[in-house]
Amino acid sequence: MKIKKILNNSVVISLDEAEKEIIVMGKGIAYAKKVGDEITSEQITKKFILSPKNCPQRVLDLLSNITLDYVEIADNIIQYAKEKMTLDTQDSIYIALIDHIQASIERYKEGTFIRNKILWEIKNFYCEEFDIGLYGLKLINDRFNISMPEDEAGFIALHIASIRTNDNIQQTYKVTHFIQSITNIVKYYLNIEYDIESLNYRRFVTHLRYFSIRLFSQPENDHEPLENELLDIIKDKYHQPYMCCLKISKFIKDKYNCTLDDNEILYLIIHIAKIAEDNKKMNK
Repeated sequence: MKIKKILNNSVVISLDEAEKEIIVMGKGIAYAKKVGDEITSEQITKKFILSPKNCPQRVLDLLSNITLDYVEIADNIIQYAKEKMTLDTQDSIYIALIDHIQASIERYKEGTFIRNKILWEIKNFYCEEFDIGLYGLKLINDRFNISMPEDEAGFIALHIASIRTNDNIQQTYKVTHFIQSITNIVKYYLNIEYDIESLNYRRFVTHLRYFSIRLFSQPENDHEPLENELLDIIKDKYHQPYMCCLKISKFIKDKYNCTLDDNEILYLIIHIAKIAEDNKKMNK
């Protein structure tokens, strides 16, 4: 494999077997080398396919100034995440995480660390991802001998969540705020406290996560119509959860211009009824 362009001592642009441009990283991979020189597979730590989609000029500028420490940390985080859950990773995800880690560390060292305003939500809505974020945070703190707080674990968790749902980080933020809004409506309408360790709470959050993904990607539902008799029975049996659902439905209509169908109302009623039942047991 020959060097086509040197970005820095540890990052070069080369050509793969199909003559496609790739970004190749490795410690000192370009040291004392020039364009046209060979590099061996033993020298390579990471490779990325070079394309206009995942490598605009801004990314090339980033990689030109990157140190291999950031690459190795991002790679370790994603490899650890793959051990814990099913992930379909793309090169752009690695680059986004490298970019985030570098920026966070630089801001922290300059004394301008950004607080994570939705840390509580991330901890409770993305439990597995947050555990991975804590793993990544320890790697960062140990490698750079710093003490970044849990806020950073939350940011890393959002990146992992975006990989898991095949969304960008902005969409993951949007989903998180949606879940936050709905859980708050339920909490304050029914005047309850959540048992965040309960199975029913976890199932409710999971349902909201996937519902929000459907909502943002396909606002119009395609469910089969529900038998009205079944919904009428559920509405009568769980009157308060049903009234809460009406409040949720209005919120979604006002904010997202989407009307909940009877299927979604039914699912929400059942989830909310189970949450309310858990709350009764907690207060006995």
